[in-house]
Amino acid sequence: MEEASRLSFEQQAAARGFSPVCGIDEAGRGPLAAPVYAAAVILPERFSLPGLDDSKKLSAKKREQLYDEICSQAAAWCVASASEDEIDELNILQATFLAMRRACEGLAVPAAYALVDGNRMPPLAIPGETIVKGDARSASIAAASILAKVSRDRYMEEMDALYPQYQFARHKGYGTKLHVELLRQYGPCPIHRRSFLKKLLPPEVLSDGR
Repeated sequence: MEEASRLSFEQQAAARGFSPVCGIDEAGRGPLAAPVYAAAVILPERFSLPGLDDSKKLSAKKREQLYDEICSQAAAWCVASASEDEIDELNILQATFLAMRRACEGLAVPAAYALVDGNRMPPLAIPGETIVKGDARSASIAAASILAKVSRDRYMEEMDALYPQYQFARHKGYGTKLHVELLRQYGPCPIHRRSFLKKLLPPEVLSDGR
């Protein structure tokens, strides 16, 4: 992420009278298991986060390092989620919007404007805009992407200890060949998204395990 353009979207919003501005991003829309996570971050005018970028472009070690630095330097931040039950009930898009709204509303410093990664705007109580590939173009969205990703990965490590037969630490719940094979061997566990498994498992199997 080029230094000169790190805060261009945030600065443009501030020039229109919106302050503070938060970036919002999600992690975990695609997996077969566990909640979808979202984070909202308000960065100060001056910060030092070398290597800040889209979380998907960073190593796990770098994400962990930046997670701590973002939390210590941000003017405000919040990580929230929507559960697998909410995903099954609402659908993944609406559950993602719910997690984003929870993250935005959970900021200790209320944001006046939101920059949201992607092309669909969640229903927020504040104005905002979507930015396609925002996690690579906006510093605050990049920061949010890292907090959401690291938080979800940590949760999947906990679930790996709780349900070791699924090896969640390896695939983080995504539909890898290994995960699908283990699903067919053991059936779903309580954190699997039933609505995501309809093409993989027979109905009678989906009714068990939660």
